[in-house]
Amino acid sequence: PPSYAHGTSTTPLLGETIGENLTRIVATYPGREALVDVASGRRWTYSAFGEAVERLARGLLARGVLKGDRVGIWAVNSAEWVMLQYATARVGAILVNINPAYRAHEL
Repeated sequence: PPSYAHGTSTTPLLGETIGENLTRIVATYPGREALVDVASGRRWTYSAFGEAVERLARGLLARGVLKGDRVGIWAVNSAEWVMLQYATARVGAILVNINPAYRAHEL
């Protein structure tokens, strides 16, 4: 079906989940750079990024996070934030972004 996010289009939707898409991209481009944390200089290839996401996803499952659960993150943009976004998608959970400028009494 066409996507209506920016009007109709003849370009088909991928028809895969975020987790499925990451699995395909990791298999296709394992050695290519996937993520760069400019502030720290850390870099991840798609292979390393995929492994980190899988570890986080297993950790979420081990902590009892299930499909449909919401996982809150109160953090600034970081490489770990990106990995958690993919890990929650992998297990079917919903990442809830909490503004890091909020103070404890606002939560």
